[in-house]
Amino acid sequence: MLKLIRWSLGRVILTLDFLTPPHPVKREPEDQKKMDDKASQLSLYQFRACPFCVKVRRFMQRNALQIELRNAKDHGIHKDELIRGGKRHKVPCLRIENKEGSDEWLYESSAIIDYLKREFSLPQ
Repeated sequence: MLKLIRWSLGRVILTLDFLTPPHPVKREPEDQKKMDDKASQLSLYQFRACPFCVKVRRFMQRNALQIELRNAKDHGIHKDELIRGGKRHKVPCLRIENKEGSDEWLYESSAIIDYLKREFSLPQ
């Protein structure tokens, strides 16, 4: 019964997300390239129908942040990476590849959004 409720709510969330897409900001091409270059060091581990993941994805869309999405539910390799690197199978999780080669794993949708605002100098 609980699986049916979760599945149904997931479909409602995905339908609403599809019907009300955020409008991305427009930047000059060179400014967008800088953002894309910086975003290439990030990846978001997520489930499609997770409401907290939808919250982060919509923020990314609204701010034209091209961060790689990794489905940690359906694809074994991404799930394994998340558990191995982040130490738990919880989403959303932002993987931050640092310049020195180490990775930082950031959980919680609000913490991820706050990090993106700071790193990309986006409006609070």
